[in-house]
Amino acid sequence: MIVKLYRSGNHIRGYVRTVVDADQDGTVFPGEEMEPEAAFKLAESHRGNSSNPVFVELVEDVEWDSSWGRLT
Repeated sequence: MIVKLYRSGNHIRGYVRTVVDADQDGTVFPGEEMEPEAAFKLAESHRGNSSNPVFVELVEDVEWDSSWGRLT
């Protein structure tokens, strides 16, 4: 799972998508923007095996906020 975080106005928003090969289209869960915390909860619930990683993609000058959790 990938959580993509981006700017929407003055807010940070995110969406969740699956990891796929470059020549395939992934699934987006859901297609609407959400708060970062909600995006991480959604990714956690859809990743299946707890050993599967959740990747984070930061775009549009978004910096990691430690209140979202810890990156490893």
